[in-house]
Amino acid sequence: MKETVLITGASSGIGLELAKCFAADGANLILVARSTDALEKLAAELRNNFSIRAEVITADLTLTEAPAHIFATVKGRGLTVDVLVNNAGFGLHGPFAELPLKRQLEIVTVNISALVELTGLFLPEMISQNRGGILNVGSVAGFVPGPNMAVYFASKAFVLSFSEALDVELRGTNVTITNLCPGPTETNFSQVARGHRQRPVPVEKMSASEVARIGYQDYRRGKHISVPGAMNKFNCIVPHFLPRAGVRRIVGWLNRLAPAK
Repeated sequence: MKETVLITGASSGIGLELAKCFAADGANLILVARSTDALEKLAAELRNNFSIRAEVITADLTLTEAPAHIFATVKGRGLTVDVLVNNAGFGLHGPFAELPLKRQLEIVTVNISALVELTGLFLPEMISQNRGGILNVGSVAGFVPGPNMAVYFASKAFVLSFSEALDVELRGTNVTITNLCPGPTETNFSQVARGHRQRPVPVEKMSASEVARIGYQDYRRGKHISVPGAMNKFNCIVPHFLPRAGVRRIVGWLNRLAPAK
């Protein structure tokens, strides 16, 4: 029996590439994002290339009613979610007090609240069927405090802690949870977070397809935390050996933005 995988933020970036990974293994997909056109295009491509079933649900996870709408739509179509991929998320660069509060609260809604609610809605059925899994897309940002991206880094720290806690709670079941923690990645994340401004310090980025491939393989292996790339692994380990005050100053310096041109 084919598994059914629901992926949020599936229209671009890591979410799109994860959809391709699951489809290549024969999984049926439920693709969720705000852009219906982008989702329908991807769904048609995946159906054609992999002979799978690909459903589309248009939803804006900045809206608090979105997770319940997604769950009701899935059930209304007679579908069962075997794997939940909580990929949707975004961030903003800049000092907390200077950024729009409403937009920062939307980061909390998408990165934390929607992830928790979708997990809470779909996980009980996985446990009752004693199969399935959750792949949460976090970030290396979750390992350190993040001045100049304070809410985003804090949201990914929540995802890391939440995923690790669920890993312990799910032991003894056939339900697994993996937290994929990419570093800088070639997606539209930076444009959303920084607009047209850039960090003064250049950062090497991995491709979204490479991040997705590694995260997918680690999920299939049942790995609890997946950090793609040697440099990203190094950056997750080093802060444990430095004074925390020094870590937050270094991250704040790295998160500076060049003046807008």
